[in-house]
Amino acid sequence: MKKYLMMLFLAWYGTALSFGQVTGAKIKGMLLDHQGVGIDGATMSVKKQSDSSLVKMEFSEANGSFIFNGIAPGVYLLDVNLMGQRVYQSVSLNITAGLPVLDLGTIRIQEQQQSLKEVSIVSKKALIEHQIDRTVLNVDALISNAGTTAMDVLEKSPGVRVDQNGLVSLKGQQGVTIFIDDKPTYLSGADLEGYLRSLPATTLDKIEIMSNPPAKYDAAGKGGVINIKTKKQKLKGFNLGINASAGQGIYTTTNNSIDFNYKNNKINVFGNAGYSFRNGASDLHIYRNYRDEVGNHTGSFDQQTFLRRKGWGINGLLGADYSPSELTSWGVVFTGFLRKPNSNNLSENVINDAAGKLESLVKARNLENGSSDNFGTNLNYRHLFKKDGPDISADLDYLRYGSGNKQDYVNDIYNSDRQFDHVEGLNGNLNGNINILSAKVDYTHPFSGKLKLAGGLKNSFTETDNVADYSNTMGGVTTPDYDKSNQFKYKERISAAYVNLNKDFDRWSVQAGLRLENTDSRGRQLGNIMKSDSSFKRNYTGLFPTLFVRYQLDTSGNQQLKFNYGRRVERPYYQDLNPFISPLDKFTYYVGNPYLLPSFSQKVEVTYVWKKLSTSVSYSSAKDEFNETIEIKDGIYYSRPGNIGSSKVLSWNIDAGVDPFSWLNLQFYGELTRIHSKSDFYSGLLDNKGVFTYLQGIAQFKLKHGWNAQLDGNYQSKVTNAQFVVGEQWRMNMGLSKTLSPKTTLKLSVSDIFRTQVTRGTINNLNLTDAGWVNRGDSRRAVLTLSMRLGQMKANRPDKRSGADSEADRVKQ
Repeated sequence: MKKYLMMLFLAWYGTALSFGQVTGAKIKGMLLDHQGVGIDGATMSVKKQSDSSLVKMEFSEANGSFIFNGIAPGVYLLDVNLMGQRVYQSVSLNITAGLPVLDLGTIRIQEQQQSLKEVSIVSKKALIEHQIDRTVLNVDALISNAGTTAMDVLEKSPGVRVDQNGLVSLKGQQGVTIFIDDKPTYLSGADLEGYLRSLPATTLDKIEIMSNPPAKYDAAGKGGVINIKTKKQKLKGFNLGINASAGQGIYTTTNNSIDFNYKNNKINVFGNAGYSFRNGASDLHIYRNYRDEVGNHTGSFDQQTFLRRKGWGINGLLGADYSPSELTSWGVVFTGFLRKPNSNNLSENVINDAAGKLESLVKARNLENGSSDNFGTNLNYRHLFKKDGPDISADLDYLRYGSGNKQDYVNDIYNSDRQFDHVEGLNGNLNGNINILSAKVDYTHPFSGKLKLAGGLKNSFTETDNVADYSNTMGGVTTPDYDKSNQFKYKERISAAYVNLNKDFDRWSVQAGLRLENTDSRGRQLGNIMKSDSSFKRNYTGLFPTLFVRYQLDTSGNQQLKFNYGRRVERPYYQDLNPFISPLDKFTYYVGNPYLLPSFSQKVEVTYVWKKLSTSVSYSSAKDEFNETIEIKDGIYYSRPGNIGSSKVLSWNIDAGVDPFSWLNLQFYGELTRIHSKSDFYSGLLDNKGVFTYLQGIAQFKLKHGWNAQLDGNYQSKVTNAQFVVGEQWRMNMGLSKTLSPKTTLKLSVSDIFRTQVTRGTINNLNLTDAGWVNRGDSRRAVLTLSMRLGQMKANRPDKRSGADSEADRVKQ
């Protein structure tokens, strides 16, 4: 019944967004600067003249046009705000019942020679913004993000999904590159998930989603780029933000953060810090049924595991900018995080024969105590040769990642009569270090006629050193396990150059780019008394073109057609190339693959935009795509990364928002995707295809006396991708906020109200085996968050891009 209520809820969104158009007059016009150029992104506010209460807010388009729909009869004022300051206010605007359109014509904003009187306007950010090459999600616009983490925000972003292993996909495609403030995270898998779950959502500003990034971004990440922009409260004077939250599911968690900024004349100092405590659990059921060549049942394996995960994490950032003049700035940023995760997993493994009779029973206690630390330094420089003229910027980055993990696996073995037989022990110490040095320079030169040329150079060097020491204990005697112990060293250098050209015509906008990248990599596994040394080398060069075209179907820019094309590369994770064996438990092992090839892909996408509605069709094809593959030998599962010969993805999606009433905002995202994977496989030909649906809806209610509420949810049908089939799942969340004062807000959010976020699936193409799993986690959680903003609140200055745009998301620790 709950499932059908959820589907009805999402269907209601689609209907409301299709037919929920409001009546009333339109107010439109064109906003130009003192040189007659359209002003992009100005905040346009319609207020009642009687009490100055906000009626509606919009942003001016790239050409300066703006339009307000559904304005009821009355007398209004129009305010224009730039950088938090009011630069224009209209005379009285009288809207009558017989006036369908009020055209204000051209509004020219004169160059400001002195500071304007500050004005405070209470308004709400638009949830979704569509730009020529990306979709932007404003984090604070979602109430249910209160007290949650960066990973939770990603899960609610349009077209973005996170699976049970923390892997991020975009519009049905994996291989997504994650950036923080235009800087690569250099993390992947469990370590990336752990870091994002330690980053409070209250420290985030925007999520930029680019399915086809422009040439300035590295070519890595066939699934696209997601850039998580944190809040940089670069306000004049001193200000301080505090966010404290506590969450309760089965267990208690907390996420807290503090940020500060001090700006005075030529100096700007800023920073933030966060502390989180993860405390969760899940019930995992894995089953495997064996058969012979003719299909007769020969036995089964059944594993019930209770996974208990805890751990704390702290992260911080400290930076300073020095601007000796309006045209030059120098900056330095220090970043770091420290995590201490641990897990205590208890499992019972039952092995039965063909008749269902017990053959053996294994009770396992798997303990892991880990640590992960990072330190990064960024030096940046920017110089404008003249105002609104050419500019040059440079970044130098150094990052160091360290990790450690102590594993203690104890297996109590019982015979077929459930009598204790003996104990087996496995102990492991894993340590790793990753050092990354990156340098890049970018130059942009604007020409007359709205033509802009950009180019840049970049070089990065990565060095990793991973050590795994294992020992076995049997009958009280401990001996080294040389089959699993190893040391793996890897070095990689990537050299890149790009050129990018932008040109705006009357209604056309074109952006074309070309990126050249050369990769030189070398890996070496050190031997031991049972294994000899092994090594590999690889060098390859690729050209990566990008093209973006936008056409405005009307003069106001409300209707647009967009086209983009791009070629990408996906490089193997550093540790995936390491040919070592690492146990997950007694019956499951992870194995590296030094023969992994880089994966090249191409994507084309066509999008239609009408005001707050956009719909797109995309097609991508990849060769040698990376995917987890499962092989079974003698009842033991071996999970290893492998190249899938070809993968083709065809996707259609719709993203829409509407305000049927002044107190209600609806946002809907729907996706229909077909995935076809084909490859040679150890059990024969792998040729799997499937179509899945993903729906997401958000309803926001603006109530009286500072109260706001939100209800959101999503539904995903069965997904077939390469060797895996993941079953359908859905969830519903809610949020409530109360503005206690202009600087203090209290928020309550509840995730997965009905606790329906259950992951289940099956594994195909196994040799004489049928297998699957069900995982039920601690997904229902209530979080209470208090947010405070202290200090001066004056005009923001624009965020400054910095960092090494490099081969992100490739570190496994």
